[in-house]
Amino acid sequence: MGTAVVSADRPVICLMGPTASGKTELGVHLVERFPVDIVSVDSALVYRGMDIGTAKPGADILERAPHRLIDIRDPEDAYSAGAFVRDACDEIDAILADGRIPLLLGGTMLYFRSLIEGIAELPESDPILRRAIDEEAAASGWPALHRQLAAVDPLAAARIEPNDRQRIQRALEVYRQSGRTLSDWHSAARGSAADYRFVKIALIAGSRSILHERIDQRFLRMLEAGFVEEVRALMARPGLDADSSAMRAVGYRQLAAHLAGEADLATATARAQAATRQLAKRQLTWLRSETGLNVFDPLEARTAAAISELIAARLNE
Repeated sequence: MGTAVVSADRPVICLMGPTASGKTELGVHLVERFPVDIVSVDSALVYRGMDIGTAKPGADILERAPHRLIDIRDPEDAYSAGAFVRDACDEIDAILADGRIPLLLGGTMLYFRSLIEGIAELPESDPILRRAIDEEAAASGWPALHRQLAAVDPLAAARIEPNDRQRIQRALEVYRQSGRTLSDWHSAARGSAADYRFVKIALIAGSRSILHERIDQRFLRMLEAGFVEEVRALMARPGLDADSSAMRAVGYRQLAAHLAGEADLATATARAQAATRQLAKRQLTWLRSETGLNVFDPLEARTAAAISELIAARLNE
């Protein structure tokens, strides 16, 4: 275990990266090298019973490197960036109070940004307005509503897929309810970062093709491990359906479509692999817009050592 001196200004290490970039393995290495405790930053790992398709760390890894904010919700429950910020701050404060260092590890970039830059207090949800938006979508399709969003809030539309029902609905709801775009609300929250010193580290592979190969092979291993059966069990729960937030996670929605008879397994597999590659692309786009980022290639042999050297230097500043 390292003997780094913890700074009095509340340091928090953020280890970010796209899916399948090796964050978990590096996190375990850092736990064994520094007095750090891991806080998961992943919108799918919060759900119990979603283990295989989320690449949730196994019992052996969790014994060596416990992760906070894993398995804290049932998949029927909603979980938001605001809920994450509240939960993460509680965990960070508890870790710091114990004289240890929080290590935020994950790939949900919205959660990282909401914590680091502050999060807007958005208007409360309006069920009547939501139903009206749903009715419009039923008549014209979600891509048409995505075009509406692009006309009023191009920044938000660029981050949202044309068929992402939940996020399109929320962005339009906020705009119609308040007269301000979602991007405006988020911009107003900037500069309200929590009272921590963030050390931001990103794993970005120099070879996109190798990352894609890792994504594709990992999904095949998930299938071998029983991913279809996991989705079947989830879909049997009375409170879950294909539109539930948890079931819209990459991989889950494609296999749910397969189990509904909408695609054979080979087609669902290809779609899930493609969707995961698109997720990685969006994650990389987010990362490239981050400031103060320390970037490392996870495919290079000295990456773990180089990151350890950076952390030791930052903690002793």
